[in-house]
Amino acid sequence: MTIESVPARPRPVVATVDPTLVRRLTADVIGSESTCCHTPFTGERLADLPAATVEEVTVARDRARTAQAAWAARSPRERAAVLLRFHDLLLNRQDEVLDLVQLETGKSRLHAHEEVQSVALAARHYGRRAPAHLRPRRHSGAVPGLTTAVEHRRPRGVVGIIAPWNYPLELTVGDALPALVAGNAVLMKPDTETALTALWARRLLIEAGLPPAVWQIVLGTGPVVGPAVIAVVDHLSFTGSTRTGRQVARAAGDRLIGVDLELGGKNPMLVLDDADPDRAAEGAVRACFTSAGQLCVSIERLLVHERIADAFLDRFLARTAALRMGPGLDWDIDLGSLSSRAQLDVVTRHVTDAVAGGARILTGGRPRPDLGPWFHEPTVLEGVTPGMEMHAEETFGPVVAVHRFADDEEALRLADAGPYGLNASVWSRDICRAGAIAARLRTGTVNINEGYGAAYGSVRAPMGGMGDSGIGRRHGAEGLLRFTEAQTVARQRLLPLGPALGMDNRAHAALMTRALRVMKRIGMS
Repeated sequence: MTIESVPARPRPVVATVDPTLVRRLTADVIGSESTCCHTPFTGERLADLPAATVEEVTVARDRARTAQAAWAARSPRERAAVLLRFHDLLLNRQDEVLDLVQLETGKSRLHAHEEVQSVALAARHYGRRAPAHLRPRRHSGAVPGLTTAVEHRRPRGVVGIIAPWNYPLELTVGDALPALVAGNAVLMKPDTETALTALWARRLLIEAGLPPAVWQIVLGTGPVVGPAVIAVVDHLSFTGSTRTGRQVARAAGDRLIGVDLELGGKNPMLVLDDADPDRAAEGAVRACFTSAGQLCVSIERLLVHERIADAFLDRFLARTAALRMGPGLDWDIDLGSLSSRAQLDVVTRHVTDAVAGGARILTGGRPRPDLGPWFHEPTVLEGVTPGMEMHAEETFGPVVAVHRFADDEEALRLADAGPYGLNASVWSRDICRAGAIAARLRTGTVNINEGYGAAYGSVRAPMGGMGDSGIGRRHGAEGLLRFTEAQTVARQRLLPLGPALGMDNRAHAALMTRALRVMKRIGMS
């Protein structure tokens, strides 16, 4: 099948960003060296940016730490109000950041808008819920009536965030928001190629009332600036590959600081024999090809019951072939570019290796240099087997492999094969049946009759991976409390916990034994 391309748009892609905007966004960013970012649409330079040395990372940390004390002294409700103002500013000025996200990542405008949606959801959620999550909580003490215990949530201090290039709004400010509302300062290293979006989000949050020094951004090469950030922060949040995540975890472990990691995935979509093939095919296109497949929770394996496979594939392949590809900042493009030469090389290598091993291309399969340097057609293959690179390795591009199964048990076995466990999708007309299968999958999130958005957009519930897909959770109470330390303050009244005056040790032990039995009998926890 031939993939449709789109002619030049009325809004042509420009290869530079207004230098005045760049100067405004970087005015207080520490960095005596220089670097630059490029647009995937053309490969040309977008902007020159300041880069930090290792020593300057420490300076930025010190600036953040100094500001953090006053920020933490504000009430949670006052900090949360900043997030709610940011929510409104973001929605009112979304066109500015949509342009930046597209220019920096090459994704379509609709896919860029998913980032605006996700960040607005997180800002509203933590703006409303953070004060309740952070309030002191009373617990029954060691001896009811005599001991009281109060749990406090203290900010960790300076939180380090190392963010990737694929979702430059959602995975920068989206993670910064809960860290900040918890009372922390943030020292962030975004990917240089998508730093303008992070810098824009920081400036907007400052307009919403965040003290500028509380959020520090440092730019530079990952192998230099990343370790420098890990070496000076009090907690670390990292999103990226599993291989790099292991290195980050070791470095954090050496310093005994907390770390949360969202890493790779090889996410499956299970299409059961009673699924609606039209709905499943439509959902699969979004799940597989949003942001050109450069989405941590996107689907890379389609597991389809053999009874429905042909009907599903007819619809899925037709929809895939109809996707409109091309560069441009308008809404009528369905699929944009890969973000870099490195990503195109991985996609091309995986497809070439699979075909050489006997897999069949059902649609797509080619780079599209006529559209831009790093475009690749959405590609569907069948016959991908163990031993091929794309069978178990994360491709992170617009490529999906189709596998047929005979029954639910085989589908579960195929879905859980491999070390990853980030996201999964189950399609069925029988919601109870789909729910039972979802509960058996070894994965952090499962979407029923949706590819990824239902779980990811449910920001009151936690989201994260199992196995090699990471540790920790974003969203929900866990996504906020990971940026805090629990402190228990307990007070003893009237009688001591040791032997009272004049009581010998044996008598005290007998008294405590009777008390423990009584507390169990009356149902105390």
